[in-house]
Amino acid sequence: MTTYKLVMPEDMNHYGFLFGGKMLMWVDEVAWIAVSEDYPTLHFVTVGMSEVKFKKSVHPQSVLRFETRRQREGRTSVTYHVDVHRRHIESRDEEIVFSTDITFVCVGKDGAKRPISKDV
Repeated sequence: MTTYKLVMPEDMNHYGFLFGGKMLMWVDEVAWIAVSEDYPTLHFVTVGMSEVKFKKSVHPQSVLRFETRRQREGRTSVTYHVDVHRRHIESRDEEIVFSTDITFVCVGKDGAKRPISKDV
């Protein structure tokens, strides 16, 4: 799944770079949308990210491209890989700025972990 985000001035810290927490929120959001599209009748919550390492800074007027793909499905959890690429709004040149694996666990309405079943 491919998703885009325009980085706005309100996303910046006091040094003029993207807040790391914003990036983590967006990665969590796009991966959650992917898992919800793949398993539309089930409920998932985030349980972890494999690594949080920012490879490049992100400035205002950057367009971020989030590439999300399923990596692994277990009995109760599923893991997605997310790559984030940046480009300036006036350019076509991209470079990767962040990547991680994010894991979700399937939960019932009571919040308890449950097996993944596409038949539900």
